[in-house]
Amino acid sequence: MWAFQQLEPFEHFISRQRAKGHSIGFVPTMGALHAGHLSLIRQSNAAHDITVCSIFVNPTQFNDPLDLLKYPRMEAQDLYLLERAHCGVAFLPSEAEVYPQGHGAGPEFMFGTLDQIMEGAFRPGHFLGVAQVVYRFLQMVEPDAIYMGQKDFQQVAIVREMIRQAGLQVRLVMCPTVREENGLAMSSRNVRLPETQRTQAALIYEVLQDIKERAHSANLPHLREEALRRLAEAPGFRPEYVEIVDGRSLQQVNAMEESDFVVACIACWVGEVRLIDNLVIKFSDK
Repeated sequence: MWAFQQLEPFEHFISRQRAKGHSIGFVPTMGALHAGHLSLIRQSNAAHDITVCSIFVNPTQFNDPLDLLKYPRMEAQDLYLLERAHCGVAFLPSEAEVYPQGHGAGPEFMFGTLDQIMEGAFRPGHFLGVAQVVYRFLQMVEPDAIYMGQKDFQQVAIVREMIRQAGLQVRLVMCPTVREENGLAMSSRNVRLPETQRTQAALIYEVLQDIKERAHSANLPHLREEALRRLAEAPGFRPEYVEIVDGRSLQQVNAMEESDFVVACIACWVGEVRLIDNLVIKFSDK
């Protein structure tokens, strides 16, 4: 596996791969890699000649400075895992390489309500930071496809819209959420959960499964309220939202007949760690 920290040798390497006719898959991460990230690497490897994985803790998508400070950083372990996953290239640029003209540089993106609801309502400015950094990495890597996990469903929607607005010729692939044995969605933040709370956090997935099982026969607003109450009553849990939305617009759905793509989404604090998860309730590609 090749590893680069500076942009110039990285771009030179990528240019050589392009000259050889190699296709490139890209997996953006903030490190603290787990099985979910590695599943993205495997999917990219299966479709491309070479996979690039970036590791960069992006300051512009943290609206809480303390959250940025606490975010786990484990570079040596990450590189070991990428090597074992047969990743072709690890790219670990500095903040100066990613933002040579400062955080505010780059195109303006307008997301309408996509970045104002759910995560956007609780983390103002978060998605503008996400769009900014992913746009920058797509400029640097110039991949054929970018691979992102379904766990961050709203983030995928934002990046899809950013790609459309910027007119970028890159395919976005959303990969299924990888879960721990108890159903908890794998996340870099899980390492901050004490073992007891890590076990209890499986409740989030249980609630999502319950919504899916009952969605076709129950009142959706009632299901939302019931799910919120169930989470709020669990010791150490502080839910921020439970939403049932259209998978494209992310607007609230009050009846299953309103959309052919319905997703249940949850954000909840478990102790001092904020977790998000989602489950597709209904999907039709017609």
